[in-house]
Amino acid sequence: MLLVQNLGVHFAGSYLFDNVSFRINKGNRVGLAGKNGAGKSTLLKILAKQQDSDEGDVVHEGEVSVGYLTQDIDFEKGRTVWEEAGRAFEQLNEIQAKIDFTNQQLTERTDYESDSYAQLIEDITVLTDRFSILGGYTKDAEMEQILIGLGFKTEDFHRQTEEFSGGWRMRIELAKLLLQKHDVLLLDEPTNHLDIDSILWLEEFLQDYPGAVVLVSHDKQFLDTVTNRTLEIANKQVHDYKANYSKYIELRQERREKMEQAQKNQEQHIKHTQQLIEKFRAKASKAATAQSLIKKLDKLERIEVENEDVHKMNIRFASAVIPGKIIFELDNVGKAYGDKKIFDGVSFYVNRGEKIAFVGQNGQGKTTLARVMVDGLEHTGTIKLGHNVEVGYFAQNQADVLNEKWTVLEEAEYAATEETRKIVRDILGAFLFSGETVEKKVSVLSGGERNRLALAKLLLKPFNVLVMDEPTNHLDIQSKEILKRALQNFDGTLILVSHDREFLDGLANKVFEFRDGEVKEFLGGINDYLAERKAKGFREIEKVEPERVTTPIVEKVQLSQDEIKEQKRIKNKLSKIEEEIALVESKIADLEKKFESTPSQDDLKLYENSKNKLEELMMEWEELMVQL
Repeated sequence: MLLVQNLGVHFAGSYLFDNVSFRINKGNRVGLAGKNGAGKSTLLKILAKQQDSDEGDVVHEGEVSVGYLTQDIDFEKGRTVWEEAGRAFEQLNEIQAKIDFTNQQLTERTDYESDSYAQLIEDITVLTDRFSILGGYTKDAEMEQILIGLGFKTEDFHRQTEEFSGGWRMRIELAKLLLQKHDVLLLDEPTNHLDIDSILWLEEFLQDYPGAVVLVSHDKQFLDTVTNRTLEIANKQVHDYKANYSKYIELRQERREKMEQAQKNQEQHIKHTQQLIEKFRAKASKAATAQSLIKKLDKLERIEVENEDVHKMNIRFASAVIPGKIIFELDNVGKAYGDKKIFDGVSFYVNRGEKIAFVGQNGQGKTTLARVMVDGLEHTGTIKLGHNVEVGYFAQNQADVLNEKWTVLEEAEYAATEETRKIVRDILGAFLFSGETVEKKVSVLSGGERNRLALAKLLLKPFNVLVMDEPTNHLDIQSKEILKRALQNFDGTLILVSHDREFLDGLANKVFEFRDGEVKEFLGGINDYLAERKAKGFREIEKVEPERVTTPIVEKVQLSQDEIKEQKRIKNKLSKIEEEIALVESKIADLEKKFESTPSQDDLKLYENSKNKLEELMMEWEELMVQL
């Protein structure tokens, strides 16, 4: 399907990829792995032919259609969710417009015997057949299924897209991509804005997808569930593992150990060769041998092993003043939007040094309570802030407050103190900004880059309390580990809103569960909380159970003789109508075949009468079914 041949990409004289070749086949579910800046998103853009390579080529074998989900979206205002999703069916929409125009012509014109009128009938038949073959009569059902699968409610379908946040608009973009049924799907962080139900739905959808899927994700469980192959980008090469993410980690470790041993052997060989060169240089008779050894060393391809030890990156938050013992005091706090109650009667203390996780399904109020506590969002009840409390807040829309005119480096330096200014570049490097990328303007950054920059800024200011809402969105696995280590070393108070069990494990020592308008406190870490809830992971807890529909128990009633007769009469009539419907449908099909040649005026009238008759019969059948 996709063939990558001798791919080479370089920036400022150094290679990002060098002589890379691989193939994506039908049925492949490929996860792209690699550390910060390895080029995962760049490779997706090249596969999508949205960015050129410097060397080599990407061949789309045959008529392969490729769909690409990027983190950058641009919706036009004035469309509803349904209208925007419907744009996925570009070809069907064109055919529908032609069908509508042709039907209008057939209705308005009266020159039934003319060749042009006959041509219109032939056109409508061809268009209708084509519309049916392409799924025109099932597209509405598909749209509804995918939009609901991605978390939309039916009442959302007719809301304007601009009413939704960037995360929800990203879901619309993903829905459009899935509806287009491409041969190859290229997905860059598809789960970033999805709740657990939508992630589970997407996993199942992608597992059954008939084409190929190539994706970048920081969600290990999602990768394990969906992928059957992993392409690792390391040392300017792409290494192919026929395994999901967890198995790839095991195989990579084995390969890494072999490479480290080979590197040691090579270093010993180089050292020995250099000793011989120094020895032979001193003798005129051995000068030629020394030169030969020097040339061999110059041609030797050095074995490189990537440094992946994030434990050496000892990034810490800036020191801050010590606050009072009580950080937050909440008393009977509640929040509602109109008649919709989010939570009510919430009362608790947050003590100095506590590490708290807010967990629960989306829409239960985790983010809302964080905003109530930090931003003073309107609420009922009271919230008191402790003495000397300095709060750093990372919100999901934090990227919106960056200065568009500044560079990444200028934005970070403005946030830094005199003490932290010397580590600005180290902090930026940990979050994917290194080399020339620190000179990029904020205005050209993607949504993911903006979030990472906002997160990096938090490490440059002295806070004694951190409230962070989904901080791991847009972070790759290594960056998450760097942030987690920084938070473990943070000696202040921490409140984390997150769905990421692995990230929270070892960070939180208290859990607040948001469920059905209430906030319940659990002492202990994430694993203690899951054990108490008798769950293996967040997915079991956060999955929305379908509403139980209870059938009312009714006393069985014996029908009277008159009622039995009436029931029999209706069934007999239904049977007769069904026979009539079959006959009329057969007649319509025969007439449509006649339209392949020039139809007579009588045929046209008979066709019209038959269509009307079929509609009447269908209405009568529905009424009888209701009676029955």
